[in-house]
Amino acid sequence: MNRLLVQNGYVMDPASGQEGYRDILAENGRIVRMGDRRDWQDLQHIPDVRIYDATGLTVAPGLMDVHVHFRDPGFLYKEDIESGSAAAARGGFTTVVLMANTRPVVDNAVTLAYVLEKGRQAGIHVESCCAVTKGLKGRELTDMEGLLAAGAVGFTDDGIPLLDEEIARTAMKEAARLGTVLSFHEEDPAYIAAPGIHAGEAAAYYGIGGAGREAEIRMVERDIRLAAETGARIVIQHISAKETVELVRNAKEKGISVYAEATPHHFTLNEHAAIRYGTLAKMNPPLREEGDRLAIIEGLKDGSIGLIASDHAPHSAEEKAKPLTQAPSGIIGLETALALGITSLVRPGYMTLMSLLEKMTCSPARLYGLNRGYLAEGGPADLVLFDPGEHFRITEFASRSCNSPFTDMELVGRVKGTVCDGRIVYRE
Repeated sequence: MNRLLVQNGYVMDPASGQEGYRDILAENGRIVRMGDRRDWQDLQHIPDVRIYDATGLTVAPGLMDVHVHFRDPGFLYKEDIESGSAAAARGGFTTVVLMANTRPVVDNAVTLAYVLEKGRQAGIHVESCCAVTKGLKGRELTDMEGLLAAGAVGFTDDGIPLLDEEIARTAMKEAARLGTVLSFHEEDPAYIAAPGIHAGEAAAYYGIGGAGREAEIRMVERDIRLAAETGARIVIQHISAKETVELVRNAKEKGISVYAEATPHHFTLNEHAAIRYGTLAKMNPPLREEGDRLAIIEGLKDGSIGLIASDHAPHSAEEKAKPLTQAPSGIIGLETALALGITSLVRPGYMTLMSLLEKMTCSPARLYGLNRGYLAEGGPADLVLFDPGEHFRITEFASRSCNSPFTDMELVGRVKGTVCDGRIVYRE
């Protein structure tokens, strides 16, 4: 019998809106009792129980990240499922959804089975999307129905925009028929002279063309139109431009099933970070202007943007040391996501801690139809324990890579422990 008693913590459950000091008893991966331990007359002397004293800590549902790259299979020198899961646990995440742009691509049941089997040994819940198109080539749809039956939770060609409108329409019709989710990387290369750097002050500083905001705007306009036509549920990944925030807001007001992700780097930094940190702040889509950052925050505040996702994208130090135009785009984010949410959104007063947690727990779980992201008797014993007021600097990572502009930056809100299926998978 695997028993864990988390006691003396301040419990916050965004799914119910309930909060307060409660103890949580878990057995065999499920929560069997929540409340004041002093009232548990039948459980005063629980045999074989492990005690986790959460005095001074906030206890919330384990975090969920729906946009993660573990580079496995194919790029294990950057990350693998084991090291990525360790980074996730250290960041308070108990569920991650992997992207399909590996080598080979996760576009078939064999590769999906490999990923899911390694995930079952990782200590946290590792889910995976499959590719929308075979080989991420944008020409022929994968067998969505068969891949859902094999365990896929959604579909995306993330990293590559789906440019063919008829393919995008057909994919949405099939996704609507199957009741699944499509996530879109919205960057039209026609508006990109050099990826990863905003076509503004940052691009001018480096003397390159950069990536214009129109690249995102045009694709989002198209996909919202197609979602309205087909009834599909779509996710706009890593939203970066103020215009696209407004497009999503208007679409949601019309009842179109469009969702959007905001990354911690896009609501924390603007294009000046690309000047300061160089390749460590190069990502697709790029960091844009301060007005875009503030618009993303406003979208999070009013609910237009319902998901916070890290787009955890590991690269080696050697790759990031290349000249700006040759270095790959992307940063790691699992180990800093919660702290950046607290530092950039909660501490300045833009959002409550409960609202932040909602976008990192029950909201993504509902979208993907997963029985996670909440705290209740009979529910999953997946927890994050953190100190929302602790200042700290992160100087080393559990990830195999360390490509982050947030290294040694003072953050607030430190994860102290992570529990998945009633087992402690990380403890500081």
